[in-house]
Amino acid sequence: MKKSVIAGLTAIGLLFSTGAPINAMAEVPSFFQYEGSSLPITQIGHYDSLAGKGGTEILAYDPISKQAFVTNGAESGIDILSFADLQNGKFSKVKSKKRVYLKDLGMDRVKDITSIAVHPTDDLIAVAVVSDPSTDRGYIAFLTKDGEFLTKVQVGSLPDMVTFTPDGKKAVVANEGEPSVDYLVDPEGSISVIEIPKKVKKGAVITAKMLTFDKVSLDDKVRVSSKGTIAQQLEPEYVTISPDSKKAFISLQENNAIAAVDLEKDQIIDVKGLGVKDHSIAGNELDAKKNGKTEIEKLPLLGYYMPDAIDSFTVEGTTYILTPNEGDSRDYEAYSEEVKIKKVKDEIKLNADHYQGYTQDELDKLVEEGLLDELADTTITKENGKVDGKYESLYTYGGRSFSIFNADTMELVYDSGSEFERVIAEALPKYFNTTHDEISYDKRSASKGPEPETVVHGMIADKRYAFIALERLSGIMVYDITVPQEAKFVTLISSRDFSGDIEGDVSPEGLQFIPADVSPTEAPLLVATHEISGTVAVYEFGGKIERGVNPKENATRAYAAKVISLMLKKLGK
Repeated sequence: MKKSVIAGLTAIGLLFSTGAPINAMAEVPSFFQYEGSSLPITQIGHYDSLAGKGGTEILAYDPISKQAFVTNGAESGIDILSFADLQNGKFSKVKSKKRVYLKDLGMDRVKDITSIAVHPTDDLIAVAVVSDPSTDRGYIAFLTKDGEFLTKVQVGSLPDMVTFTPDGKKAVVANEGEPSVDYLVDPEGSISVIEIPKKVKKGAVITAKMLTFDKVSLDDKVRVSSKGTIAQQLEPEYVTISPDSKKAFISLQENNAIAAVDLEKDQIIDVKGLGVKDHSIAGNELDAKKNGKTEIEKLPLLGYYMPDAIDSFTVEGTTYILTPNEGDSRDYEAYSEEVKIKKVKDEIKLNADHYQGYTQDELDKLVEEGLLDELADTTITKENGKVDGKYESLYTYGGRSFSIFNADTMELVYDSGSEFERVIAEALPKYFNTTHDEISYDKRSASKGPEPETVVHGMIADKRYAFIALERLSGIMVYDITVPQEAKFVTLISSRDFSGDIEGDVSPEGLQFIPADVSPTEAPLLVATHEISGTVAVYEFGGKIERGVNPKENATRAYAAKVISLMLKKLGK
């Protein structure tokens, strides 16, 4: 009992020393902004699904009704949130208006919702629904913005993303076609294009055009060296549409590629690979060693970019694609391409021809001095890099960065290099390469690092910014991409509470930028869904930020608030 009283008194002292009011401590979540004086950001809204992991995954905002639609994987449904009460510069709890359950849509043999999209003008939302088993063809369900089921259309296997074209005339679906866990069934990946009627009525018959990869041109950078046919290996993941609604670009994450689709002719144009990131050259360094240290250095590793949720924008007639270079592998019960370096150490004979940053003598010396032992826990793919039974090069997953590609040529215009890890090492040194469900320093260094998950862009005043969500750290990087070739880091924000493993907003999965002209607060907003905590955070640009607040202080404040809350409850008894 004495310890509790002392802890409580200490907490109260700390609380008052911060100058924050008690009610604010109890209500406003932890928030951290590193640098960014030119772009102040505040958190003005928060929603808790109370479902925990999977409670919020993908979000789509409707400026007409001022509602946000959030997929809730934990409850197999959709949460309809109201943003109408959000106010400029003031924090408030976001209200849930309604939860629509998948079971109430009257669809048989379905098990999950993976994506949601809002029609730009009509009273219509589209929902991607996965069948049970997921290797069967899935559906796109159409609902009103009040959650009333209208109709459905069958698409390909495992529809992973759906979006409307900006003109609202079509919906485009990425059907990933993942294999079953036992690899006995492996459907082909595909893309569905759905013509949207002027008004979708209840029970309307809508058809989808299935686009397959048969006879589609693939360049030699596309990664198709795994099990199954090429059509089975190609797995569409995410869709972004050009502003003129004429083209779609689809990421094929495991294939390290982007497919281009002509939406005027409804046909796949081609599939182009993204190449690899050479971590042996200056500017591309990384920390790939799980050794309890922060060591960002050049290494003989080649990173597949492998983006997940991409975005696109057009500047002076040129369309660019933004990629968050997450990385992903084929990892199933019956087959996994992943392997740790220590498991194949005796099969490695590095060849300097594959690396720009080393001579053969330098590589041989590194290996002789024990480099492979230092990289023992680093994850690579066993599907690539082998020549005559020996690994001449080591391929890892992801680039630990974001990139900008020319959409027509797929040439790399910009990559953030090693900047993500360098910024994190300076801004949050105690939480460098931590993971999303546990505060564990350096845990993710040997596998994908901070793991950029998704990216969106938006205009604030006369500048264009990219927002990149870091799944493991639980932060968002902000870059000025007004001039795509000269993108610049602006700030890092996080509303994760680092005082506990899963506190605050943890593991951003989806992002939505809301421009000022359609914002409920009349200021630009960024909305982030957080998969592990099951929460949604709303950030506003242009407000005042509290300087000097860092995760350590946030943790102290959170602890103090908890202690005071417990003490007040005891006193109330």
